[in-house]
Amino acid sequence: MPSSPMRYPRKWEWPNQQKIAMTINLAMEAFRFKSQYTQEGRPGREDFFSLSYARYGAKSGIYRILDLLDETGVKGSMSINGKAAELYPDQIRAVVEAGHEPVGHGWENDMLTDDADPEAELNEIRRVTKAITDAGGVRPIGWTSPGSAGSSNTLTFLASEGYLWNGDEADDDLPYVKTTAKGPMVLLPRVNTPTNDLAIWIAGKNPPSVIWEQFKDTFDELYSEGERGHPKWIEIVLHAHMAGRPTLIPTIRRCIAYAKQHQDVWFARKRDLAEWAMKRESEREPG
Repeated sequence: MPSSPMRYPRKWEWPNQQKIAMTINLAMEAFRFKSQYTQEGRPGREDFFSLSYARYGAKSGIYRILDLLDETGVKGSMSINGKAAELYPDQIRAVVEAGHEPVGHGWENDMLTDDADPEAELNEIRRVTKAITDAGGVRPIGWTSPGSAGSSNTLTFLASEGYLWNGDEADDDLPYVKTTAKGPMVLLPRVNTPTNDLAIWIAGKNPPSVIWEQFKDTFDELYSEGERGHPKWIEIVLHAHMAGRPTLIPTIRRCIAYAKQHQDVWFARKRDLAEWAMKRESEREPG
């Protein structure tokens, strides 16, 4: 273990002085024109093959992921498009009943937020919230916009609708609290790029072993930082229609098993991180 101190400005700790937090971010998505994987899509027209690729998540992939998480005893957070909640209520209910956190994720995953139409954005947040609540029986308190592409109004709208956390930023290693016109919002920055099935496997066209290698290197470095008194956070991203295919499951099982070999690892849902961050903020002394 390196003996030199870290020049890291933020003071932070996890519950029970854990050295690292680990989350699993799931995704159940639905699309209007095409999903992230296509053979030769035409802009502005339905890509039927690509849409069928996405449907795999609801028909098969989510069950394989749920089995893996049951096997490992880890609870995750699932980003859910409102359209997916409407189309696949049984699958959403299964996710929630297994103890995983439902998270708002826009209505359709290939339709981004329009910054010029704030009323439409607020209405969409309300529509998505209702669809997920109706399907799973639990109201989401976290939100990540499709493509993490929120607007200048997103945080204020989320706070006004009772949300606790948002995942649209990528500017820190740890959660932080931001003030909005409607109250505080916990930001959970995206720390998952090296361990994201879309970025590394599908878009990156790498073998699954690259996810394992990047997970291990990232985990080892962050765990070392935690041992030196600066605990951090690592996350794996699993889309039901991507990581739910049999090819990637052994790699994710290996990643989770490796983390479990270490002491003082907090396996948490993202709402757990957000609640902890809000608690720390409220207890922090002025100045």
